[in-house]
Amino acid sequence: MRKVLVICTHNSTRSQMAEGLINYIYSGRVEAKSAGTEATKVSPLAIQVMGDIGIDISGHHSKTLDQFIEEDFDLVITVCDSANETCPVFPSASRKIHKGFEDLNNAPEDEKYTRFAKVRNEIREWVEGELRQLLEL
Repeated sequence: MRKVLVICTHNSTRSQMAEGLINYIYSGRVEAKSAGTEATKVSPLAIQVMGDIGIDISGHHSKTLDQFIEEDFDLVITVCDSANETCPVFPSASRKIHKGFEDLNNAPEDEKYTRFAKVRNEIREWVEGELRQLLEL
């Protein structure tokens, strides 16, 4: 089984959605975990938009990188520019890549749901396309 770590600054939205999508789409073939350079809480809106497509991430919690630094990963993925710049080296990771997605923290209130759903869809498309090829699935 392939192991993937998805990193974003707060481990609240993009990395949590990516973890949920990867584990759902590649169940039994890939194990995804997510972490942040800082731990906060999982965004309720991220939980909602994932639930809208039948993926339950309500049991997820925000985690920091320290708990994974010694683990072996086939791939480490940063999904925000800030995490990409501050991410430590994972000596046990075969590969590290960056795939940035829109930061949703400053989305106007009346656009939040639409933007969260849009980013969820972009992550899903990337997971089903480019990530599948990177992991040779």
